[in-house]
Amino acid sequence: MKPGPPWNGGWGRAKNGKRCEMINVRNSLRGGNSNVDINMGPLVDMVFLLLIFFVVTTSFVKETGIDVQRSTAATAEVKEHGNILIGVNADGEIYLEGKRIDVRAVRAHVERVLAEDPEAGVVVVADKDSNTGVVVQAMDQCRLAGARNVSLAAKRESEG
Repeated sequence: MKPGPPWNGGWGRAKNGKRCEMINVRNSLRGGNSNVDINMGPLVDMVFLLLIFFVVTTSFVKETGIDVQRSTAATAEVKEHGNILIGVNADGEIYLEGKRIDVRAVRAHVERVLAEDPEAGVVVVADKDSNTGVVVQAMDQCRLAGARNVSLAAKRESEG
């Protein structure tokens, strides 16, 4: 019995007498039987690598939560980082982590941070028009909490 014609998907014979399957051109052009898979694994891996890269290279900046006009000093030194930033504005209000707190609460907040990191330094960022008494009270509360390194933030005169 003869095989059907090639356009019906029949079988033909090669010159060496072996059977071979005919290619269905109509379905391959229309995309009927083609199984195209997109491997999403490498894409997901790349996205996670980029995410890790950006998280690691991001610098986390701690702010006091208020806008302060710092005083200038000729002997101001650049400090690499202060783990605890306390802000005192011109009205004598004290801010820690963006929240207004009472001077009596400074000690408890500093003790909490020092319990997590005993080597943490405290930087008091005071407005140049702030009351000196409030700044001294805030620094005193930090020292009573056990902070060994308490600094007052200032700008260098050259920074203007």
